[in-house]
Amino acid sequence: MKILITGAEGFIGKNLIVALHARGYHDLLRVDMETPPELLERYCADCAFVFHLAGVNRPKQQEEFMQGNFGFTDTLLRTLIKYKNRCPVMFASSTQAALPNLYGRSKKAGEELLDQYARETGANVYIFRFPNVFGKWSKPNYNSAIATFCYNVSHDLPITVNDESTLMHLAYIDDVAEALCDLLEDKTTKEGPYCVVPVIHTAKLGDIANRIRSFRTIRESNTLPDMSDLLTRKLYATYLSFLPVMEFSYPLEMHEDARGSFTEFLRSGAGGQVSVNVSKPGIAKGNHWHHTKAEKFLVVSGSGVIKFRRIDMDDVIEYQVSGKKLVVVDIPVGYTHSIENTGKTDMVTLMWSSECFDPAHPDTIPAEVERTT
Repeated sequence: MKILITGAEGFIGKNLIVALHARGYHDLLRVDMETPPELLERYCADCAFVFHLAGVNRPKQQEEFMQGNFGFTDTLLRTLIKYKNRCPVMFASSTQAALPNLYGRSKKAGEELLDQYARETGANVYIFRFPNVFGKWSKPNYNSAIATFCYNVSHDLPITVNDESTLMHLAYIDDVAEALCDLLEDKTTKEGPYCVVPVIHTAKLGDIANRIRSFRTIRESNTLPDMSDLLTRKLYATYLSFLPVMEFSYPLEMHEDARGSFTEFLRSGAGGQVSVNVSKPGIAKGNHWHHTKAEKFLVVSGSGVIKFRRIDMDDVIEYQVSGKKLVVVDIPVGYTHSIENTGKTDMVTLMWSSECFDPAHPDTIPAEVERTT
Protein backbone atom coordinates (compact mmCIF):
# COMPACT_ATOMS: atom_id res chain seq x y z
CA MET A 1 0.00 0.00 0.00
CA LYS A 2 1.54 3.28 -1.12
CA ILE A 3 0.99 6.06 1.41
CA LEU A 4 1.63 9.69 0.52
CA ILE A 5 2.78 11.90 3.40
CA THR A 6 3.08 15.64 2.91
CA GLY A 7 5.11 17.48 5.51
CA ALA A 8 7.08 14.27 5.99
CA GLU A 9 10.05 16.13 7.48
CA GLY A 10 7.92 17.96 10.02
CA PHE A 11 7.22 17.19 13.66
CA ILE A 12 4.08 15.10 13.13
CA GLY A 13 5.39 13.63 9.88
CA LYS A 14 8.55 12.17 11.40
CA ASN A 15 6.63 10.57 14.26
CA LEU A 16 3.93 9.24 11.92
CA ILE A 17 6.54 7.56 9.73
CA VAL A 18 7.99 5.74 12.75
CA ALA A 19 4.50 4.62 13.80
CA LEU A 20 3.65 3.43 10.29
CA HIS A 21 6.85 1.38 10.12
CA ALA A 22 5.94 -0.21 13.45
CA ARG A 23 2.63 -1.33 11.95
CA GLY A 24 4.29 -2.80 8.87
CA TYR A 25 3.70 0.05 6.39
CA HIS A 26 6.91 0.75 4.53
CA ASP A 27 5.91 1.95 1.05
CA LEU A 28 5.84 5.62 2.01
CA LEU A 29 5.90 8.46 -0.52
CA ARG A 30 7.42 11.40 1.32
CA VAL A 31 6.77 14.98 0.27
CA ASP A 32 8.40 18.07 1.74
CA MET A 33 9.24 21.60 0.61
CA GLU A 34 12.07 20.31 -1.60
CA THR A 35 9.96 17.76 -3.51
CA PRO A 36 9.85 18.66 -7.24
CA PRO A 37 6.36 19.06 -8.80
CA GLU A 38 6.85 16.14 -11.20
CA LEU A 39 7.53 13.80 -8.28
CA LEU A 40 4.40 15.00 -6.48
CA GLU A 41 2.42 14.25 -9.65
CA ARG A 42 3.76 10.70 -9.78
CA TYR A 43 2.99 10.18 -6.09
CA CYS A 44 -0.57 11.47 -6.51
CA ALA A 45 -1.11 9.05 -9.37
CA ASP A 46 0.13 6.04 -7.39
CA CYS A 47 -0.88 6.53 -3.76
CA ALA A 48 -3.66 4.66 -1.97
CA PHE A 49 -3.90 7.02 1.03
CA VAL A 50 -2.83 10.59 1.73
CA PHE A 51 -1.72 12.04 5.06
CA HIS A 52 -1.71 15.76 4.35
CA LEU A 53 0.36 17.20 7.19
CA ALA A 54 2.16 20.02 5.39
CA GLY A 55 1.37 23.47 6.65
CA VAL A 56 2.74 26.79 7.87
CA ASN A 57 2.72 27.72 11.56
CA ARG A 58 5.01 30.73 11.89
CA PRO A 59 5.72 32.30 8.49
CA LYS A 60 8.01 35.25 7.87
CA GLN A 61 5.25 36.96 5.88
CA GLN A 62 1.55 36.83 6.79
CA GLU A 63 0.49 35.89 3.26
CA GLU A 64 2.41 32.63 3.65
CA PHE A 65 -0.38 31.34 5.90
CA MET A 66 -2.84 31.15 3.02
CA GLN A 67 -0.21 30.02 0.54
CA GLY A 68 1.04 27.19 2.74
CA ASN A 69 -2.22 26.03 4.35
CA PHE A 70 -4.62 26.66 1.47
CA GLY A 71 -2.58 26.96 -1.72
CA PHE A 72 -0.66 23.71 -1.41
CA THR A 73 -3.83 21.86 -0.34
CA ASP A 74 -5.49 23.10 -3.52
CA THR A 75 -2.52 21.90 -5.59
CA LEU A 76 -2.57 18.49 -3.93
CA LEU A 77 -6.29 17.91 -4.45
CA ARG A 78 -6.20 19.13 -8.06
CA THR A 79 -3.38 16.70 -8.77
CA LEU A 80 -5.33 13.80 -7.28
CA ILE A 81 -8.32 14.77 -9.43
CA LYS A 82 -6.08 15.00 -12.50
CA TYR A 83 -5.13 11.35 -12.09
CA LYS A 84 -8.67 10.29 -11.06
CA ASN A 85 -7.30 9.10 -7.75
CA ARG A 86 -10.13 8.99 -5.21
CA CYS A 87 -8.09 7.58 -2.34
CA PRO A 88 -8.84 8.73 1.23
CA VAL A 89 -7.24 11.99 2.37
CA MET A 90 -6.44 13.00 5.94
CA PHE A 91 -5.99 16.72 6.56
CA ALA A 92 -4.13 18.23 9.53
CA SER A 93 -6.17 21.23 10.59
CA SER A 94 -6.17 23.03 13.92
CA THR A 95 -8.58 24.02 16.67
CA GLN A 96 -7.66 27.55 15.61
CA ALA A 97 -9.72 27.01 12.46
CA ALA A 98 -12.65 28.16 14.59
CA LEU A 99 -10.89 31.48 15.33
CA PRO A 100 -10.72 34.62 13.15
CA ASN A 101 -6.90 34.94 13.11
CA LEU A 102 -4.96 34.56 9.86
CA TYR A 103 -3.67 31.09 10.74
CA GLY A 104 -7.14 29.92 11.68
CA ARG A 105 -8.67 31.33 8.50
CA SER A 106 -6.08 29.57 6.35
CA LYS A 107 -6.79 26.25 8.06
CA LYS A 108 -10.54 26.79 7.73
CA ALA A 109 -10.09 27.49 4.01
CA GLY A 110 -8.20 24.21 3.71
CA GLU A 111 -11.03 22.38 5.47
CA GLU A 112 -13.56 23.85 3.06
CA LEU A 113 -11.48 22.68 0.11
CA LEU A 114 -11.46 19.15 1.54
CA ASP A 115 -15.24 19.22 2.06
CA GLN A 116 -15.76 20.35 -1.53
CA TYR A 117 -13.35 17.69 -2.77
CA ALA A 118 -15.24 14.97 -0.88
CA ARG A 119 -18.58 16.09 -2.35
CA GLU A 120 -17.24 16.22 -5.90
CA THR A 121 -15.24 12.98 -5.90
CA GLY A 122 -16.91 10.81 -3.27
CA ALA A 123 -13.51 10.25 -1.64
CA ASN A 124 -13.30 9.74 2.11
CA VAL A 125 -11.88 12.77 3.87
CA TYR A 126 -10.65 12.86 7.48
CA ILE A 127 -10.19 16.32 8.97
CA PHE A 128 -8.37 16.50 12.33
CA ARG A 129 -8.58 19.76 14.25
CA PHE A 130 -5.50 19.21 16.36
CA PRO A 131 -5.08 21.03 19.68
CA ASN A 132 -1.56 21.80 20.91
CA VAL A 133 0.56 18.79 19.92
CA PHE A 134 3.72 18.08 21.92
CA GLY A 135 6.37 15.39 22.17
CA LYS A 136 9.76 14.30 20.85
CA TRP A 137 11.26 16.01 17.78
CA SER A 138 9.11 19.11 18.15
CA LYS A 139 10.76 22.49 17.54
CA PRO A 140 11.09 25.14 20.25
CA ASN A 141 9.67 28.54 19.38
CA TYR A 142 7.73 26.92 16.55
CA ASN A 143 5.58 23.86 17.26
CA SER A 144 4.32 24.52 20.77
CA ALA A 145 4.89 26.33 24.05
CA ILE A 146 5.76 22.98 25.62
CA ALA A 147 8.61 22.48 23.15
CA THR A 148 9.91 25.93 24.05
CA PHE A 149 9.58 25.31 27.79
CA CYS A 150 11.32 21.93 27.59
CA TYR A 151 14.16 23.28 25.48
CA ASN A 152 14.75 26.30 27.67
CA VAL A 153 14.60 24.48 31.00
CA SER A 154 16.83 21.63 29.76
CA HIS A 155 19.34 24.25 28.54
CA ASP A 156 19.15 26.28 31.77
CA LEU A 157 17.36 29.17 30.07
CA PRO A 158 14.44 31.16 31.55
CA ILE A 159 10.87 30.62 30.38
CA THR A 160 8.15 33.23 30.12
CA VAL A 161 4.52 32.56 31.03
CA ASN A 162 2.27 35.46 30.07
CA ASP A 163 -0.92 34.11 31.66
CA GLU A 164 -0.62 31.16 34.04
CA SER A 165 -4.39 30.61 34.01
CA THR A 166 -4.53 29.92 30.28
CA LEU A 167 -6.17 26.51 29.80
CA MET A 168 -4.22 24.30 27.41
CA HIS A 169 -5.71 21.40 25.45
CA LEU A 170 -2.90 19.01 24.60
CA ALA A 171 -2.36 15.98 22.38
CA TYR A 172 0.77 13.85 22.80
CA ILE A 173 2.53 13.03 19.56
CA ASP A 174 2.44 9.25 20.07
CA ASP A 175 -1.34 9.42 20.59
CA VAL A 176 -1.64 11.55 17.44
CA ALA A 177 0.44 9.11 15.39
CA GLU A 178 -1.59 6.13 16.61
CA ALA A 179 -4.87 7.88 15.77
CA LEU A 180 -3.59 8.56 12.25
CA CYS A 181 -2.42 4.99 11.75
CA ASP A 182 -5.83 3.76 12.87
CA LEU A 183 -7.36 5.42 9.79
CA LEU A 184 -5.67 2.78 7.64
CA GLU A 185 -7.61 0.15 9.57
CA ASP A 186 -10.95 1.97 9.31
CA LYS A 187 -10.85 3.10 12.94
CA THR A 188 -11.44 6.70 13.93
CA THR A 189 -12.97 8.79 16.72
CA LYS A 190 -15.16 11.69 15.63
CA GLU A 191 -16.80 14.66 17.28
CA GLY A 192 -19.27 16.05 14.81
CA PRO A 193 -17.65 16.40 11.38
CA TYR A 194 -14.08 16.28 12.71
CA CYS A 195 -11.81 13.42 13.67
CA VAL A 196 -10.20 13.69 17.09
CA VAL A 197 -7.31 12.15 18.97
CA PRO A 198 -8.96 9.92 21.61
CA VAL A 199 -6.62 11.03 24.42
CA ILE A 200 -6.58 14.78 25.13
CA HIS A 201 -5.05 16.38 28.23
CA THR A 202 -6.18 19.66 29.77
CA ALA A 203 -4.05 21.73 32.15
CA LYS A 204 -3.30 25.34 33.00
CA LEU A 205 -0.23 26.85 31.39
CA GLY A 206 1.27 27.81 34.75
CA ASP A 207 0.92 24.23 36.03
CA ILE A 208 2.59 22.87 32.90
CA ALA A 209 5.47 25.33 33.26
CA ASN A 210 5.97 24.40 36.92
CA ARG A 211 6.01 20.68 36.14
CA ILE A 212 8.64 21.18 33.46
CA ARG A 213 10.74 23.39 35.75
CA SER A 214 10.62 20.64 38.39
CA PHE A 215 12.20 18.13 36.01
CA ARG A 216 15.53 19.93 36.17
CA THR A 217 15.70 19.49 39.95
CA ILE A 218 15.46 15.69 39.69
CA ARG A 219 19.20 15.46 39.22
CA GLU A 220 19.90 17.37 42.43
CA SER A 221 17.26 15.78 44.67
CA ASN A 222 17.01 12.34 42.98
CA THR A 223 13.25 12.76 43.50
CA LEU A 224 10.88 11.82 40.71
CA PRO A 225 7.53 13.58 40.23
CA ASP A 226 4.32 11.57 40.37
CA MET A 227 4.73 9.34 37.34
CA SER A 228 1.30 7.82 37.91
CA ASP A 229 -0.04 10.99 36.27
CA LEU A 230 -0.16 10.35 32.53
CA LEU A 231 0.40 13.95 31.47
CA THR A 232 3.44 14.25 33.77
CA ARG A 233 4.97 11.13 32.18
CA LYS A 234 4.45 12.53 28.70
CA LEU A 235 5.83 15.95 29.63
CA TYR A 236 8.88 14.33 31.23
CA ALA A 237 9.50 12.19 28.14
CA THR A 238 9.31 15.34 26.03
CA TYR A 239 11.68 17.17 28.37
CA LEU A 240 14.26 14.37 28.15
CA SER A 241 14.16 14.53 24.34
CA PHE A 242 15.52 18.10 24.57
CA LEU A 243 18.52 17.34 26.80
CA PRO A 244 21.83 18.46 25.28
CA VAL A 245 23.52 15.38 23.83
CA MET A 246 26.54 15.76 26.10
CA GLU A 247 24.39 16.02 29.24
CA PHE A 248 22.55 12.70 29.24
CA SER A 249 24.60 11.53 32.23
CA TYR A 250 24.99 13.08 35.67
CA PRO A 251 26.94 12.08 38.80
CA LEU A 252 25.46 10.76 42.04
CA GLU A 253 26.75 11.44 45.53
CA MET A 254 28.55 8.31 46.77
CA HIS A 255 29.01 7.75 50.51
CA GLU A 256 32.24 5.77 50.68
CA ASP A 257 34.33 4.25 53.45
CA ALA A 258 36.57 1.24 53.93
CA ARG A 259 33.58 -1.12 53.80
CA GLY A 260 32.43 0.02 50.33
CA SER A 261 29.85 2.61 49.34
CA PHE A 262 26.17 3.49 49.48
CA THR A 263 24.58 5.65 46.79
CA GLU A 264 21.03 6.89 46.57
CA PHE A 265 19.73 6.53 43.00
CA LEU A 266 16.07 7.64 42.88
CA ARG A 267 13.36 8.83 45.24
CA SER A 268 9.64 8.77 44.61
CA GLY A 269 7.05 10.01 47.05
CA ALA A 270 4.70 7.26 45.92
CA GLY A 271 7.28 4.56 45.25
CA GLY A 272 9.96 4.92 47.93
CA GLN A 273 13.69 4.99 47.29
CA VAL A 274 16.18 2.97 45.23
CA SER A 275 19.86 2.83 46.23
CA VAL A 276 23.04 1.02 45.20
CA ASN A 277 25.13 -0.65 47.90
CA VAL A 278 28.71 -1.85 47.28
CA SER A 279 30.33 -4.12 49.89
CA LYS A 280 33.99 -5.09 49.97
CA PRO A 281 34.91 -8.79 50.47
CA GLY A 282 34.33 -9.95 54.03
CA ILE A 283 32.25 -6.90 54.96
CA ALA A 284 28.83 -7.21 56.62
CA LYS A 285 26.39 -4.31 56.70
CA GLY A 286 23.06 -3.77 58.38
CA ASN A 287 22.39 -5.37 61.76
CA HIS A 288 19.29 -3.25 62.26
CA TRP A 289 15.53 -3.54 61.88
CA HIS A 290 12.54 -1.39 60.95
CA HIS A 291 9.06 -0.79 62.34
CA THR A 292 7.34 0.20 59.09
CA LYS A 293 10.00 0.61 56.43
CA ALA A 294 9.92 -2.37 54.04
CA GLU A 295 12.89 -3.19 51.81
CA LYS A 296 13.88 -5.41 48.91
CA PHE A 297 17.48 -6.47 48.18
CA LEU A 298 18.76 -7.65 44.80
CA VAL A 299 22.41 -8.69 44.48
CA VAL A 300 23.46 -8.04 40.87
CA SER A 301 27.20 -8.73 41.15
CA GLY A 302 29.32 -10.78 43.51
CA SER A 303 28.01 -13.17 46.15
CA GLY A 304 27.00 -13.09 49.78
CA VAL A 305 24.54 -14.04 52.47
CA ILE A 306 21.56 -12.18 53.91
CA LYS A 307 20.74 -13.11 57.51
CA PHE A 308 17.54 -12.50 59.49
CA ARG A 309 16.41 -12.84 63.07
CA ARG A 310 13.01 -11.86 64.37
CA ILE A 311 13.84 -9.51 67.20
CA ASP A 312 11.84 -11.48 69.79
CA MET A 313 13.38 -14.84 68.79
CA ASP A 314 16.80 -16.48 68.61
CA ASP A 315 16.68 -18.43 65.34
CA VAL A 316 18.79 -17.01 62.49
CA ILE A 317 17.63 -17.48 58.88
CA GLU A 318 20.11 -17.31 55.99
CA TYR A 319 19.65 -16.65 52.25
CA GLN A 320 22.57 -17.18 49.87
CA VAL A 321 22.60 -14.53 47.13
CA SER A 322 24.65 -14.09 43.96
CA GLY A 323 24.75 -11.99 40.83
CA LYS A 324 24.86 -15.24 38.86
CA LYS A 325 21.22 -15.90 39.73
CA LEU A 326 19.12 -12.82 40.34
CA VAL A 327 16.80 -13.30 43.30
CA VAL A 328 14.91 -10.58 45.16
CA VAL A 329 14.93 -10.92 48.95
CA ASP A 330 12.17 -9.18 50.91
CA ILE A 331 13.20 -7.58 54.21
CA PRO A 332 10.16 -7.83 56.52
CA VAL A 333 9.63 -5.37 59.35
CA GLY A 334 10.43 -6.64 62.84
CA TYR A 335 13.41 -8.69 61.60
CA THR A 336 16.93 -7.49 62.23
CA HIS A 337 18.99 -8.25 59.14
CA SER A 338 22.47 -8.08 57.68
CA ILE A 339 24.08 -8.58 54.29
CA GLU A 340 27.63 -9.94 54.09
CA ASN A 341 29.98 -10.23 51.13
CA THR A 342 31.30 -13.79 51.20
CA GLY A 343 33.01 -13.60 47.81
CA LYS A 344 36.38 -12.38 46.59
CA THR A 345 35.13 -9.36 44.63
CA ASP A 346 32.94 -6.37 45.43
CA MET A 347 29.28 -7.27 45.93
CA VAL A 348 26.77 -4.86 44.35
CA THR A 349 23.23 -4.78 45.70
CA LEU A 350 20.21 -2.83 44.50
CA MET A 351 18.12 -1.82 47.50
CA TRP A 352 14.54 -0.59 47.42
CA SER A 353 12.93 1.00 50.45
CA SER A 354 9.23 1.80 50.82
CA GLU A 355 10.17 5.16 52.40
CA CYS A 356 12.60 7.83 51.36
CA PHE A 357 15.26 8.24 54.04
CA ASP A 358 14.42 10.93 56.58
CA PRO A 359 17.24 11.56 59.08
CA ALA A 360 14.72 13.01 61.54
CA HIS A 361 12.68 9.77 61.44
CA PRO A 362 15.01 7.05 60.15
CA ASP A 363 12.99 4.04 61.43
CA THR A 364 16.29 2.13 61.77
CA ILE A 365 16.94 0.40 65.09
CA PRO A 366 20.38 -1.24 65.69
CA ALA A 367 20.30 -4.92 66.69
CA GLU A 368 22.82 -7.68 65.96
CA VAL A 369 21.43 -10.57 63.93
CA GLU A 370 23.66 -13.13 65.64
CA ARG A 371 23.52 -12.67 69.38
CA THR A 372 26.70 -13.10 71.38
CA THR A 373 26.56 -15.44 74.37
